[in-house]
Amino acid sequence: MDIPRIFTISESAHRIHNPFTPEKLATLGAALRLEPGIRLLDLGSGSGEMLCTWARDHGISGVGIDLSRLFSGQAKLRAEELGVADRVEFIHGDAAGYVADHKVGVAACLGATWIGGGVAGTIELLAKSLCAGGIILIGEPYWLRMPPTDEFAKRCDAGALADFLMLPDLLASFDGLGYDVVEMVLADQDGWDRYEAAKWLTMRRWLDANPGDDFANDVRAKLTSEPKRYAAYTREYLGWGVFALMAR
Repeated sequence: MDIPRIFTISESAHRIHNPFTPEKLATLGAALRLEPGIRLLDLGSGSGEMLCTWARDHGISGVGIDLSRLFSGQAKLRAEELGVADRVEFIHGDAAGYVADHKVGVAACLGATWIGGGVAGTIELLAKSLCAGGIILIGEPYWLRMPPTDEFAKRCDAGALADFLMLPDLLASFDGLGYDVVEMVLADQDGWDRYEAAKWLTMRRWLDANPGDDFANDVRAKLTSEPKRYAAYTREYLGWGVFALMAR
């Protein structure tokens, strides 16, 4: 049980597996006005940076679940590095369908809404772990401008035009599900560049160290195509943000 190998190679040096910078992640934590003792559930927790830094900076606790064995291991090391291993737990497992044993004050899924079959299903899943008056965090892409065709959308790393919404429509969809949007923090261009471009050096270093690996041709193809594809499509058309929701 693990994620596709290309991600564990290309993002192996990432601490944050989305277009947020550490500064944006800190901004989000401050914006939520987190109080010490709040418990957080993070589905698709990656290398644990959100949970670990917020435990350090705000005195929260919580659990993260991720399908990547590598990232889950990195999260545990990060917790030890920041001195919060007694307050956070990381589980290697499938976050789809996961419900916390005890209700949490914040339930999050940042950039992995496929675990619930989309935004609506993921919100429904997170709500099962949330205490009354708690906050749901959804990290999701949105179109900065609408690509002209489905084929164009695929080059932006989407399956089709319908996979994402324009920002006003995404906010309206939360309203339609019965939630107030109480905060949002949006990734900026530098965050996108840091997320995407950092993969390229990681892939090149991996290729230099593993020239005879059976997967080397796949990594080489990805490294050759990604800078051009990202600059022409994703960088121009796709935004990303985290949206804080409270049920009415």
